[in-house]
Amino acid sequence: MDALSGDEVTAKLRVMGYMATHIALASRGIKVGDFAERIRPIKQQDLIVFYFQLSNLIGAGIPILTALKTIETQVEHRKLKKVIGDTRRSIEAGSLFSASLDRYAGIFGKLFISMVKAGEESGRLDKVLRSYAAYAEGQQELREKVKGALFYPAILFIASIIVILFIVTFLIPQFVDLFSKAGLRLPFITQMLYTAGLMLKNYWYFFMLFLAALIFSAKQYARTKTGRLYCDRLLLKIPVVGVLMRKVYVSRFSRTLATLQISGVSILQSLDITKEVIGNKVMSEVVFKARQAVEQGQKISDPLKVSKEFPLDAVEMIAVGEETGNLEEMLNKIADFYDMSIGFAVKKLTVIIEPVFLVIMGSIIAFIMASMLIPVFDMVKLLRH
Repeated sequence: MDALSGDEVTAKLRVMGYMATHIALASRGIKVGDFAERIRPIKQQDLIVFYFQLSNLIGAGIPILTALKTIETQVEHRKLKKVIGDTRRSIEAGSLFSASLDRYAGIFGKLFISMVKAGEESGRLDKVLRSYAAYAEGQQELREKVKGALFYPAILFIASIIVILFIVTFLIPQFVDLFSKAGLRLPFITQMLYTAGLMLKNYWYFFMLFLAALIFSAKQYARTKTGRLYCDRLLLKIPVVGVLMRKVYVSRFSRTLATLQISGVSILQSLDITKEVIGNKVMSEVVFKARQAVEQGQKISDPLKVSKEFPLDAVEMIAVGEETGNLEEMLNKIADFYDMSIGFAVKKLTVIIEPVFLVIMGSIIAFIMASMLIPVFDMVKLLRH
């Protein structure tokens, strides 16, 4: 148990209904296996299973402490087991479930904690947990779709880079040595690739350092407010990819806002949370303007329409939902529609990326092979003479 002193431990145990017979400091030694287990991140799939287990147990009428204890005994991930155990002990000591989760906001996220708090206040914790479990599962499926679309092109890209490096650093130098001994004058492109290959082979560590510095600088710039805004705006403008990502953000906005509203979270707080979890700075600013408009008594759909960042059909459906008083239902319909649309967009992206990528990489390799074949033709002409 975490505490500042032995007396605090005794007090905490007394509140939980226990009597301390012996108190000692825990050992600070960490075994290699324990250390590896602690640094292993908690995957989203592990959390989704936890959400479903908890919602089912609470829905069956089992008290929160018993439910957490039951899940704790079943969880294999040691880090997640510790988090659940700490949360359970915090509740036993008198804290609310939402306040106990707040200690691990980096793991569970602001959205889940806010929904749990709303569920506690409204007395509908079981429904809120079930709603969030379904939401988390849907978001995970969405992420897997996008990752699946980019997996094969990424493999092709890595394989092509390896082939190109092998040709430039190994094959071309051997050809150049052969041509030099034959007294042939190398074409400019062959000489250029030969020089590039030698530099890569002899000074590869400089290139690695430069690449690492470039990636680090790009990440640092992307973390700044200006850099994040620029990168997110650029992402939305990329052909095909930008269309797909916009659909992902619209779906995430609609599903998150609907889930929060169904859970009883106020509209202003819902928009604040949605702004944080939408995942794109450009879209987040639009949601922030919508939040300001609602605070002034206006509709959500008005600033969304003015921004032109949200598709017109989604904005019109939100406006209809506001007029009829069925905003949550309409938001869920928008999310369902765009989830289906994302599936088609992913297939389209895969169909487009593969041939384009093969043409680009094929052209690069053809250019390299041409730089090797031109001197061969020159050698053949020399031998004929």
